[in-house]
Amino acid sequence: MRASKRRGQLLDGVLLLDKPVGLSSNHALQRAKRAVDARKAGHTGTLDPFATGLLVCCMGRATKICGPMLEADKTYEATLQFGEETDSGDLTGNVTMQAPEGFAGVAREDLLAVLPEFRGEIQQIPPMYSALKRDGKPLYEYARQGIELERPPRQVTIYKLEVLEFDGMTARLLIDCSKGTYIRTLAQDIGRKLGCGAHLSELRRTRVGPFDIKNSVGLEALQAMEQPQQALLPMHALPAGLMPVVSTQKDEI
Repeated sequence: MRASKRRGQLLDGVLLLDKPVGLSSNHALQRAKRAVDARKAGHTGTLDPFATGLLVCCMGRATKICGPMLEADKTYEATLQFGEETDSGDLTGNVTMQAPEGFAGVAREDLLAVLPEFRGEIQQIPPMYSALKRDGKPLYEYARQGIELERPPRQVTIYKLEVLEFDGMTARLLIDCSKGTYIRTLAQDIGRKLGCGAHLSELRRTRVGPFDIKNSVGLEALQAMEQPQQALLPMHALPAGLMPVVSTQKDEI
């Protein structure tokens, strides 16, 4: 006889996970799901494997908020490396452009002069290395074959763009933005405006809608807990307005 598939417990709630570097969002979600022994789980927005920070993991009935949460504004801390642009827009890609020989870094006043152009409503051309689909296939699959397709620009909103740290060769920025904003594209566009090229060397998400990184738990810490279910934010504690108003008896099962 075939062994029955392990199903897990009927748990409802939200886990604020601090995703570690090197894991895809789905791998991090599956590990968290196993750690709390939940039957059903989903997340509210992908982080690239090289990125860290807040991954909102929804268990059981809380998966109903996944859709609405995809519309949420987000906050990031992004480190830009000046002097090189890559095909992916981040440190995992191949260098496609370098600053002229002798490049010694960006002047702080030059960076501060270009940042206002990226605040408010701006147009972004989505990167080829993205999950957006064309003819049923994600753009990154075309990119891996060396194919570049026309992508229409999309309007996004940058509510806040501030310098947290700066040393000429790198800048760590605080970015508060609308859904659909590509931070890799923002880094690339800032580098082009400065004339030296830039790519993301680090990215950390610190807020998704009403949820903040300060209330999160790391994956290793979660896996080490005696009762990891206690890390779940219960349904009654979710911020107002997130859950659908209508509830049926079936939902309670």
